Amino acid sequence: MNDVIKAKLELLPDAPGCYIHKDKNGEIIYVGKAKNLKNRVRSYFRGSHDTKTELLVSEIADFEYIVVGSNIESLLLEINLIQENKPKYNIMLKDDKSYPFIKITNEKYPRLEITRQVKKDGAHYFGPYPDVGAANEIKHLLDRIFPFRKCSLNEKKVCFYYHIHQCLCPVVNHVDPQIYKEMTQQVMKFLSSDDNEIIDEMQQKMQEASDKLEFEQAAEYRDIIKSIGILRTKQRVRNLDNQDRDIFGYHTSNGWMCVQVFFVRQGKLIKRDVNMFPYYNDVEDDFLTYMGQFYSELNHLMPKEVYIPDNIDMESVSALVGEKVKVIQPQRGEKKQLVAMAMKNAQTQLQLKFSLAEREIIKTTGAVENLGDILGIPTPHRIESFDNSNIMGTSPVSAMVVFIDGKPSKKDYRKYKIKTVVGADDYGSMREVLTRRYSRAINEGGALPDLIAMDGGVGQVNIAKQVLKELGLDIPIAGMQKNDKHQTSELLFGDPLAVVELSRQSQEFFLLTRIQDEVHRFAITFHRQVRGKNTFSSKLDGIDGLGPKRKQKILTTFKNLKAVEEATVQQVAEAGVPYEVAERVKIKLAGEYQRDENLESLEDTIANK
Repeated sequence: MNDVIKAKLELLPDAPGCYIHKDKNGEIIYVGKAKNLKNRVRSYFRGSHDTKTELLVSEIADFEYIVVGSNIESLLLEINLIQENKPKYNIMLKDDKSYPFIKITNEKYPRLEITRQVKKDGAHYFGPYPDVGAANEIKHLLDRIFPFRKCSLNEKKVCFYYHIHQCLCPVVNHVDPQIYKEMTQQVMKFLSSDDNEIIDEMQQKMQEASDKLEFEQAAEYRDIIKSIGILRTKQRVRNLDNQDRDIFGYHTSNGWMCVQVFFVRQGKLIKRDVNMFPYYNDVEDDFLTYMGQFYSELNHLMPKEVYIPDNIDMESVSALVGEKVKVIQPQRGEKKQLVAMAMKNAQTQLQLKFSLAEREIIKTTGAVENLGDILGIPTPHRIESFDNSNIMGTSPVSAMVVFIDGKPSKKDYRKYKIKTVVGADDYGSMREVLTRRYSRAINEGGALPDLIAMDGGVGQVNIAKQVLKELGLDIPIAGMQKNDKHQTSELLFGDPLAVVELSRQSQEFFLLTRIQDEVHRFAITFHRQVRGKNTFSSKLDGIDGLGPKRKQKILTTFKNLKAVEEATVQQVAEAGVPYEVAERVKIKLAGEYQRDENLESLEDTIANK
């Protein structure tokens, strides 16, 4: 789990929504929904998981989230995002099923049906619903209120549903088709959330049944009213008119503007775009400037409709998008709620940006300033740290890392091959490296650190003090001691050296840990490179017919021993040596490679002691 994810986890909202996991390449690998984003997303990075989930978590490099208004909205948005992006870790619905709709057929005597496919057949579709159970419950409710046809058009007698008042049996009873048209209009009105009239009627019937002590009948009306409540959930992430829309919302704070655009395609909210930038003019002017760039420079596919906040000038937006695009400033209902959702997400994203920036300052610049206060020195903007690496004195190297204002400055990193010290002499190696580093800085006028953080205890610090004294430099030096588990344990500083009290939960302690881990990583990586080259070169010694020039050809072609081990004799010969010499190389390396295959694990064991 990287630092970005750690920071974002602390800033997740207590709200329903969808979360989008991405890999290191920015590709969406998983989409999920949550009743509470904070609890759900955090759960991926805490505790133990099964193998499948662990594999997913291992690939997560970043995540995003979209806040919605209800659990049903998050459910429907999730399926839209999955169908649009097809993340590899999502389990797709069996048989490519989608969410169910309620359908009023386009017939002389219509029927109510549950379907998963929306076709251009003249029928009326309503939904989608969270699951087929919810759709069936609503259809059952409608069947009790509206007696649509249940029977076949070939029936010669009334069906069972006629006797329970759920079918008019239009063929047998010669029902006027106009009655079905009127019922269709009532159902359409009802399913479009204009249900107050029916609810009032059901409540009146429930009260009448209760007054007559007909409690079972009253309970049925109560259940009908409860079922109607399901329909009142605004499904803003999907609209059945199959229209293409762009929904704009924005939020400003501290001189920054965040613009959130929801893309609705064929009635489905499938994607969003987030942009944050400093603004310098009036909010409305800069928002219009952004819209102009959005539709021109990005070559954006123009939708049929654009929704904008009510304080933006519609005439200006119309000029930007053209006459073919309808610009709407919703004043009420679901369209207004769509814009409100975009505004809310813009606010959430801008708050996240500021919170992450604040945490980054606390972790870096703030930690450096506090460390300087604790040590009683000026703020150590530039910190340099050194570490040695070798195996039993072979291929000895040292490395230096540089942190500027709490962040690694990799362009200033340096590698050193030990030249004057023989064997495993850490103090001698450190003396040589420090002398070379700061002598050159003095001679060339290079940058000097505000603090030297030695990877080690009293001995390493004292060596550094001696070198600086000989060079006439006065730079504060601290020692980062490790415990028996090779973890940062204590900070040594002062004259005489003493342990500096640092809270293990403080940002200063975390900064020192990052520095120590980084210099160790850099040193051991360099040592492996040097050791690999030295080992490769030495393994080629003593092979009959392989002189310096032929050896150089092999070194240039294959780079390392493993590559030669995996190559064929013919491939080695193609590097520029006779075939019989290539055979001798393969025979020699096959034996040597087997003897040394555990060398890298031995190196790690020694380095961590």
